[in-house]
Amino acid sequence: MDYERKAREEIAAWERRLFKPPGWLERTSKTIGTGMNRLIPSKVQDVITTTIKSIVRTALFGAEYTPKRPVQRVRDLELNDREAQRVFSLYQKIAVAEGAGTGAGGILLNVADFPALIAIKMKYLFELAHNYGYDTKSFSERVFILKVFQLTFSGPEQRAKLLNTVKNWDSEKNRWSSDGDYAKSMDWETFQKEYRDAIDFRKLLQMVPGIGAVAGAWANYTILEELGQTATNAYRLRRLNEAAPRGKPAAET
Repeated sequence: MDYERKAREEIAAWERRLFKPPGWLERTSKTIGTGMNRLIPSKVQDVITTTIKSIVRTALFGAEYTPKRPVQRVRDLELNDREAQRVFSLYQKIAVAEGAGTGAGGILLNVADFPALIAIKMKYLFELAHNYGYDTKSFSERVFILKVFQLTFSGPEQRAKLLNTVKNWDSEKNRWSSDGDYAKSMDWETFQKEYRDAIDFRKLLQMVPGIGAVAGAWANYTILEELGQTATNAYRLRRLNEAAPRGKPAAET
């Protein structure tokens, strides 16, 4: 089996997992997370919401997350995938260490964990883009990163739409050649709500005295795992679509 065929099969399996009905643990976690979320003071929630918006806007319109590494011009998917795994392992270790440290430090450090984790994820996504040959100096590439981020942490209602956007990025990207009114058209409320719904239960566990460090490490490990799978397959999908004959999809669900 050649490598591209293997990659297509892995992408198809990933797509099926995206639309797999939530299991008992996922449903229970969401219910518990929603209940626990009500216990967080509104001022703390406002800080978290504002932070999410601020960091994402910085990623879109600033230069803070632009990698120092050059854009990888080698168009060998297997080599790119190997390097992608190395990059992922590095950032997952950073996230785990950060989660363990803040989880052991009480509620104030746990609040600080939200912006720190988002920053780690954004840096990882920018690095991954350059690994697969996409220059993040281009505004459309930053929008793609945001779409990948949303796809990872979206609810079922948004998932199909976002996946379709990723699959058809070659035409979608033409809409985002410059910033224009993108920030104004962005539904920040839905964005931050879906993100928080996806991670709330795991992150709230690290506020529980006695298990904070372990829970924080576990939470960040699993959150990075989800992001890594989605981001890597999204970029592989783009690469395969660009290489495929016109009209032939890279993967079939």
